[in-house]
Amino acid sequence: VQLQASGGGLVQAGGSLRLSCAASGRTFMYNMGWFRQAPGKEREFVAAISWSGGATYYADSSVKGRFTMSRENAKNTVYLQMNSLKPEDTAIYYCAADEHRLRDGYRYWGQGTQVTVSS
Repeated sequence: VQLQASGGGLVQAGGSLRLSCAASGRTFMYNMGWFRQAPGKEREFVAAISWSGGATYYADSSVKGRFTMSRENAKNTVYLQMNSLKPEDTAIYYCAADEHRLRDGYRYWGQGTQVTVSS
């Protein structure tokens, strides 16, 4: 499984971005997740979606209500819609895939895409 994240960039506070993660291989049976790592900090869980798309999970109040994760299995692609962005959302965002895991312990990782939110 190979994962390619895209859609990052520079945006002003309050703006929006949509990240995409295209997967090679048959990942429609895989749970997918988004993680982020800010400079000097550990990588943290952001959101996850079950293989069917029927369940989504989000980190605590830091992103819940502002970020929405979705997937299009026909395109082997997952998305992270990020609204009302804040400077503290600045990080490298990584997508991940796993047959079983949801919040941690993912087996496959993409290369990351940089998100920078200016104040």
